[in-house]
Amino acid sequence: MRTSTDSLGGVCGAMDRPGFTASLVAGGVAGVAVDLILFPLDTIKTRLQSPQGFNKAGGFRGIYAGVPSAAIGSFPNAAAFFITYEYVKWLWHTDSSSYLMPVKHMLAASAGEVIPFSLVQFPLWESLKALWSWRQDHVVDCWQSAVCGAFAGGFAAAVTTPLDVAKTRIMLAKAGSSTASGNVLSALHGVWRTQGLSGLFAGVFPRMAAISLGGFIFLGAYEQTRSLLLELGRERP
Repeated sequence: MRTSTDSLGGVCGAMDRPGFTASLVAGGVAGVAVDLILFPLDTIKTRLQSPQGFNKAGGFRGIYAGVPSAAIGSFPNAAAFFITYEYVKWLWHTDSSSYLMPVKHMLAASAGEVIPFSLVQFPLWESLKALWSWRQDHVVDCWQSAVCGAFAGGFAAAVTTPLDVAKTRIMLAKAGSSTASGNVLSALHGVWRTQGLSGLFAGVFPRMAAISLGGFIFLGAYEQTRSLLLELGRERP
């Protein structure tokens, strides 16, 4: 007979132990899934942000080039991220009503991947899951977690678009130019001076669409796979 804790195995967000192996495999599967589906959209977004303009940067030509290598590389990266994320959350375990919860999720995200995007997305994702769980009086299901991931990803994509534009300009800058030096603030100032606010948010809607869909697939696939693996582990004799 199962305990009340065991009954949470098929519900996303419940964690009675670290489940590091499940996080490793689930993270890798989620990373591959999202790259296979969204790589072309990311290519289009990058070309929209190019100082050459969309058509001169390649337009819609070759948007699937590099998909296999990206998918292969994403498995270990996503696996490592989620192992770190879950481990830090486990170490910093606090009550779900604690005001320290957002801090814990920010620390976990920053430990896994030190970028502003993760610092926005993951605390918001966890907060949305907690709010939805509270409203329906039980832990969110995996599809609900995926919806929360889509909203969190879209919001994080919007507010970090200027940084993404700066990164793209630095990557595409001619060698020896001031932009190519890698100074983000300098790149942002250059875009603001020549193109204004619209330049800083170039490609924001494709970026939001891609990352919202990516958040749904990435976090939904992660939660579903991890939940299934933990359930299989509990059913073993």
